[in-house]
Amino acid sequence: MTDPSAPQPDPHDSPVLVVDYGAQYAQLIARRVREAGVFSEVVPHTSSVADLLAREPGAIILSGGPSSVYAEGAPPLDPEILAAGVPVFGMCYGFQAMVQALGGTVSRTGLGEYGATKASVSDRESTLFNGQPDAQSVWMSHGDSVTEAPDGMRVTASTPGAPVAAFEDDDRRLYGVQWHPEVMHSTFGQRVLENFLRRGARLEATWNPESIVAEQVERIRAAVGDARVVCGLSGGVDSSVAAALVQKAVGDQLTCVFIDHGLLREGEAEQVEQDFVAATGVDLVVVDAAEQFLSALAGVTDPEQKRNIIGREFIRCFEQAARDIVGSADADGHPVEFLVQGTLYPDVVESGGGTGAANIKSHHNVGGLPDDLQFTLIEPLRDLFKDEVRQVGLELGVPEGIVWRQPFPGPGLGIRIIGEVTASRLETLRRADAIARAELTEAGLDRDIWQCPVVLLADVRSVGVQGDGRSYGHPVVLRPVSSEDAMTADWSRVPYDVLGQISTRITNEVAEVNRVVLDVTSKPPGTIEWE
Repeated sequence: MTDPSAPQPDPHDSPVLVVDYGAQYAQLIARRVREAGVFSEVVPHTSSVADLLAREPGAIILSGGPSSVYAEGAPPLDPEILAAGVPVFGMCYGFQAMVQALGGTVSRTGLGEYGATKASVSDRESTLFNGQPDAQSVWMSHGDSVTEAPDGMRVTASTPGAPVAAFEDDDRRLYGVQWHPEVMHSTFGQRVLENFLRRGARLEATWNPESIVAEQVERIRAAVGDARVVCGLSGGVDSSVAAALVQKAVGDQLTCVFIDHGLLREGEAEQVEQDFVAATGVDLVVVDAAEQFLSALAGVTDPEQKRNIIGREFIRCFEQAARDIVGSADADGHPVEFLVQGTLYPDVVESGGGTGAANIKSHHNVGGLPDDLQFTLIEPLRDLFKDEVRQVGLELGVPEGIVWRQPFPGPGLGIRIIGEVTASRLETLRRADAIARAELTEAGLDRDIWQCPVVLLADVRSVGVQGDGRSYGHPVVLRPVSSEDAMTADWSRVPYDVLGQISTRITNEVAEVNRVVLDVTSKPPGTIEWE
């Protein structure tokens, strides 16, 4: 048996570094590696060889990208990476960059391949293709093709447009495929990736909820010591799991502050105050600030201004609550030094935190903190994707009703009302939203749909007929989407009978609404939220 008191291995040791060459799937590659039980991170292609090797990676994956390796300004690959003794796996552009760096030939053959393509595997016992069929469907996206493999590389797969579609060198532990194994359209893509990790890089599966919890608990305890910690609890998955994780690490040194800004959905405040506290035993301070937020939002219709106001007021409320906690801390001599945030990696990317990332919209978790913040931040979930956060939450005993709660923006219903936010409009939206959620739950669709924002078009009047008379009510928009991590999303194909039931109930039970419409836009080009 393993001694639970013995030092546990750090699952961050020997990470797999995904070098991002501008691929839309770079984050997905990292997710797939983690699904195989190995920690991975995305790093920019501008990283030097020294920087990459200083991380002591267990393997390096070279992502795809939009460029041709021949194009002026195309991201280069330093050949030193391939001679460093670290296992390397190139995909699409990364595959061709390896060929070019190793002296092979990439040609403009005029035989580009896009979408599902049949690949022929010539060695089913090879490192990458062990245990797989000799014919499989792969997802291609390339104009150039590798026509001559570098010296020492053994060609193990081909396609009609790519005579060299995969190669392997077990001695140097260098591997590559022309396609995208990370996408689900490549039928054996995850198997190929796992074969590289296990057989090529010889990495063990150490990244799992138990290891994440153990590692973070150790880190938090070491950082906090005897100091006290505060956490702004929103009731969402992220802040709840972050709070539970810190609670496990430092116990009653943590105080959670729940700012009820009046922009929550029906029943959510009670869920935080009752279910979460009962499950975790956390010390919770509740601040009723609904009137303060409504007053600050009066007359405001611009969505970014709404976000900034809500973020500002949240910080003001939180700072006052923290001051009260600090005052109570004087007696024990342990000041409040740390602030917990439930920041996830997609938050950082969308807020411009990644290299070359555009600032799509301000995020409540990332962009709203003042420059003179008096606390040291603890962000125990910053490396994680949403599905990983849910698994960590279950490991910590967070109630399933919170763990599987649909993602909800920090500004709440304030950005789901198109127009000015008022108490009556919030009540209208709450009732419509509660009906939609109840019907989706009744239909058993909670786990199939990432989230279903209900948007009130408060500045739009729609002509209808209700009670044998003409009505001028508001339309609401249903925005059901499916996603893995919110980086990309597609609209969910909700059964027509479920949509019909939601529409009937909303128009019957919410007098202010006389029309229900469906948003069928993917992300991109649209974002998940309307504002």
